[in-house]
Amino acid sequence: MRQETGRAVPVNGRSVHVEESGTGPDRVVFEAGQGLGRTCWDAVLPLLADRARLVAYDRAGFGRSGRITAELGIDDMAADLAAMTEAVVPGRFVLVAHSMGGLVARRAAQRLGPRLRGLLLLDPTPESAPVYDTFDRTAVKVDRALSVTQGLVRFRPLARVVSANVRRAFPADTYAAMLTEDFVPAGIAQTRREFRAVAADLPRLRAEPPALPACPTVLLSASRPAKGRAPQHAILAEHQRRWAETLPDGRFEEVDSGHLVQAEVPEAVAAGVRQLLDRTADRPAPPA
Repeated sequence: MRQETGRAVPVNGRSVHVEESGTGPDRVVFEAGQGLGRTCWDAVLPLLADRARLVAYDRAGFGRSGRITAELGIDDMAADLAAMTEAVVPGRFVLVAHSMGGLVARRAAQRLGPRLRGLLLLDPTPESAPVYDTFDRTAVKVDRALSVTQGLVRFRPLARVVSANVRRAFPADTYAAMLTEDFVPAGIAQTRREFRAVAADLPRLRAEPPALPACPTVLLSASRPAKGRAPQHAILAEHQRRWAETLPDGRFEEVDSGHLVQAEVPEAVAAGVRQLLDRTADRPAPPA
């Protein structure tokens, strides 16, 4: 069973729930994808517990963090991430981010500067990807679907049905926590707020993308597409590759996984973290 105990950390007038585990002088911070929180890293953390101090958290409004009504965009979430690390993480650290969390991490990288030792991105969608060309219409459809889900999860048996993909991907105790914290009306409502805010941010983000990270960066691309999405998946992977190739110190790597990389191949995620820690062990921080 999950045994980690956490604490509330104030950030920018909000409160986020932070769990720390592991031992060692190195530090690693984890940023979840959309609709997920600290629990999505449960399969990865034990694999790194002997190497570093690990920090996983719930963004404002999710999991055990303080509830909010505002719609927080990418810049807001990046500011919260940076503030949380300033309060919790001394010195430099490696940042791991999944999916939409990659946009948050990349925007936060501009605030973190030389404190960011390395960046590991799990199946992110670069802002250049054509899926964002019509994302305003996609967001409307997704919100309608989530509004139905928000009603269904009031009934526990139906909550288990709508979260079946998560139940299959994560350990039983992790799923139990997700079912209690995330697949509830308040959790789905927050996912809807976050999705709307990100969709509204995208035109500006595409016009003015985050600066390229100066630290060593690894992008792990999921090689297995969702059912019926092979053509779109191939296009996304190509945009991921192209983005990684623009970095001053970047690497693109395919992994045998679906989109939930941290649940399906946690060993690959842990290996990526260890590689970044090893590569930067004796490397001085770049100028601020």
